[in-house]
Amino acid sequence: MTAGLAVSLLGACSGKSHETGTVRMATALGKGEGALNLVTLPGQMENGSSDPRVDWVTPFEERTGCKVGWRVVRTPQEARDLLHNKGRRYDGVAAPPEIAGQLVGDGDVAPVNPDLVDGYRRLEPKLRTLLRSKDGAKSYAVPFTWGFNLIMYDTQQVQTPTGLGGLFDTAQVRRYGGKVVMRDSPLTISDAALYLRSHQRSLKIRDPYSLTPKQLDAAVRLLKRQRPYVAQYWGEASDAVSLFAGGQPNLAGQVTNAVLGMTWPYQVDVLTRAGRPVQGVAPSDGVSGWMTGWMLGARAEHPNCMYQWLQWTASPDVQQQVAEWNGVAPANPQACSGDRLKAAFCNAYHVGDRQFIDRVLFAHTPSKTCAKGGGDGRDTACTDYTEWVRRWDEVLAAK
Repeated sequence: MTAGLAVSLLGACSGKSHETGTVRMATALGKGEGALNLVTLPGQMENGSSDPRVDWVTPFEERTGCKVGWRVVRTPQEARDLLHNKGRRYDGVAAPPEIAGQLVGDGDVAPVNPDLVDGYRRLEPKLRTLLRSKDGAKSYAVPFTWGFNLIMYDTQQVQTPTGLGGLFDTAQVRRYGGKVVMRDSPLTISDAALYLRSHQRSLKIRDPYSLTPKQLDAAVRLLKRQRPYVAQYWGEASDAVSLFAGGQPNLAGQVTNAVLGMTWPYQVDVLTRAGRPVQGVAPSDGVSGWMTGWMLGARAEHPNCMYQWLQWTASPDVQQQVAEWNGVAPANPQACSGDRLKAAFCNAYHVGDRQFIDRVLFAHTPSKTCAKGGGDGRDTACTDYTEWVRRWDEVLAAK
């Protein structure tokens, strides 16, 4: 994926401090440095301050002696900017797909040695393949959590949608104008591209995350046509729950119940348990998904503590807490064993369901260089995530 990542050996291997610069993959670990500095999005680090029952930071500190500090950012791009800043030395980042590939390409993260992460081989196999070098020789992340997108609908007001046409076909979605919710993310463009892949074949879309300028234009036009019928674009998962329950104003300032939208299994689970008449269906056009993985900072100051953190967060007990707190699927299927996660939760999130997971089209960072199988099959350039962000802003601003 990128050259020149190995500039200096990890000081962790010898117990000595290492230079400020890009580090190479560790072959052995030494004593913990006593500290750990991380970058995360909300909900990925909990020390009991939000809920005393939810704490996977304090036990780690007590067990390892690594005092954990972390910077919570609002957007993936903020996380990328922090890791890219050569004057900072963050040890790791919980990276979503929007920026993971960019961090690798820019040399802001170093390869991880899976052999030094106890429990790595128990993580979901498909997830372990998502952030590897092109030759498969290097791994750049330890899977943390994952999820996928569903079409959620009110069974009393909406006919069962079978595909993404329920959201993107104007003839269908206009019936529920002002009562539709969509995720506020540039990656929502990929779902429009998935629909176009099967309904506008002349575009020759092959990979919904690797789009030529022409393909991106078509996906954005589709989203702009859908825009008048959308009540709200949700950023926090709880926002979509509130909209379906009638507890938040829509974009026009009116309080109304949403009846249709793209969500995660989390919202379906919460609303179903609350007695709301909703169901979620996997689109027949294709199921889009995502994985968040812990990545090792290229200028890590505390690599030994970071490796201990990688082991800790991959453990079944921590995975259970993270999954329940964030409403996501655990990367370690053992979180569903014994008396950890309830069977209903694990079934809803398809944990360990290899047949389903193989169907999921996991997101990767859009890049100007077309991904293998991306573009339109010709030797053409694709569009990067920065362009996707700009075009997504156009969708939000459309009337």
